[in-house]
Amino acid sequence: MSDSVKPAKELDVQGIVKRATELNDFSHLLEHVPYAKFIGMAVERFGDELVFRMPANDNNLGNPVLPAIHGGVIAGFMEMSAIVQLMVFMQTSKVPKIVDFSIDYLRAGYHKDSFAECRITRQGRRVANVSINCWQTNRKQLIATARAHFLIE
Repeated sequence: MSDSVKPAKELDVQGIVKRATELNDFSHLLEHVPYAKFIGMAVERFGDELVFRMPANDNNLGNPVLPAIHGGVIAGFMEMSAIVQLMVFMQTSKVPKIVDFSIDYLRAGYHKDSFAECRITRQGRRVANVSINCWQTNRKQLIATARAHFLIE
């Protein structure tokens, strides 16, 4: 290895998650996730619940005529929400790896703020299952629901 090529500095995932949880400020954690920054993702904690928010953003539109959010952006937002949920509540030392993700689109996600909440439905030693609900103006009128399985180490 030449002197000009240095190995990438390993990220202290557990330290970042611990700091975010202690300060109840998850913006520092999300700053380390390029996709979360790109879609403008934010998270608020209410007791033992995390509520994720994706603000209305012209870059997230898939159909500007309606205007509606691109389905892939909604799925990415929901997947990222599940990952952060696992990292916070399990105090992981590594980012969980997605094994399977299944989404049901229930209605159009219009050009307004979107929200997601996650529930860890099963957590084993190596795999965790998470259900995710996404809505806009009313929690009872979901725009999408998803199930995800993650490999945790």
